[in-house]
Amino acid sequence: MAKIYKSTMTLRFFGDDLDPNEITSRLGCQPTVGAKMGEVWTTARGAEKIARTGTWRLDANTLRPSDLNAQVAELLAPLNDDLSVWIDLTVRYKADVFCGIWMEQSNEGTDLSAKTLRNLGARGLPLEIDIYDPSPD
Repeated sequence: MAKIYKSTMTLRFFGDDLDPNEITSRLGCQPTVGAKMGEVWTTARGAEKIARTGTWRLDANTLRPSDLNAQVAELLAPLNDDLSVWIDLTVRYKADVFCGIWMEQSNEGTDLSAKTLRNLGARGLPLEIDIYDPSPD
């Protein structure tokens, strides 16, 4: 089985009362994007958006070929390891790790190690996955 062609990954927190400065302070890392509900933020392509809810997002590097374990490790490396902080944040806000997977051909695959699954689970983080198949639109 071939490896997944490309993957993106983002750690995300959302909530109407979310203050990105609090998340930054508690996790110890600046987000890629942070905005309070109603604030204007700028996309990577330069478009201005109004935050419909508060958001704090940290992007991992896009990898070709995909390596989900490396991306989770990259996201978690600069962040606070105190699990009580994580549990508090994931109880108060909607939180997840979003992963986009792009296939170049059929039957590509990847895995998540037990260590990666433990690290996500201990922090209360579900893994959301969007899979984009290689067929033409």
